[in-house]
Amino acid sequence: MDLKDFKFTKEHEWVKVEGDIAVVGITDYAQKELGDVVYVELPEVGSTYEKDEACSNIESVKAVSDIYAPVSGEVTEVNEELEDNPEIVNKDPYGKGWLFKLKLEKPDELEELMSADAYDEYVQGITKE
Repeated sequence: MDLKDFKFTKEHEWVKVEGDIAVVGITDYAQKELGDVVYVELPEVGSTYEKDEACSNIESVKAVSDIYAPVSGEVTEVNEELEDNPEIVNKDPYGKGWLFKLKLEKPDELEELMSADAYDEYVQGITKE
């Protein structure tokens, strides 16, 4: 999958912008680190979050991890399919495993996120430690 249209956070969330909507999920690296995802707590539609605010969490056989809003906005949609099939996050983290969508409040915040290449370098730095 071509990730050039995606932006990434240091907390391993990704964002793909579609018009004024930011689709949010977790990276392939994150799902591998978590292991088998058994539960996803999704934010409520209509909730608003500031950039870097915890808005949901994801539970795996290893741990529970917070999911942070990569940009500020209002939740317009959640991936309800994950309620019954959380393992989709493991199988297709950049596609069907998306978590929620935010209506962008501050599009400039996208510029603070990493490109796919920068994220790859970041992850390589982590894995070498």
